Amino acid sequence: MTETTTEVRADIEQTRARMSGAIAELERKVDMTQQVKDHPWAAVGIALGAGFALSASRTDVKAARVTAQATRDTSTKLGTALDGVLAALIGGVAQALQSRVDGAVNDVVKSIRGSSSSSSFTASQRAGESPMRAD
Repeated sequence: MTETTTEVRADIEQTRARMSGAIAELERKVDMTQQVKDHPWAAVGIALGAGFALSASRTDVKAARVTAQATRDTSTKLGTALDGVLAALIGGVAQALQSRVDGAVNDVVKSIRGSSSSSSFTASQRAGESPMRAD
């Protein structure tokens, strides 16, 4: 039983038409908006029943408890991580500030003493005698 190309194409076209019809029927049955429009009181009853079943199961309370615990755990971990970052940041700033202060103090000390090449202390100056002025 060999089929010709035309017969195969016609068979494929019939199958496609049947499938399209079946899909359209399924879409119509699954269309919730249309179902609610067609049966409004049944939809209200189902909604009330589902709401009652959910409230009786206390799922919302369990979900809230789990969410609160997860939030606490996350905030503790995040707080610890942020504490470490903040400590490192403050340590770095303090070290940089100390370095700047040390540099400024060294500059002031050098300017008070004068540069080492321009002034040389004699033994009498080191002993506490005042230097003699040439004016």
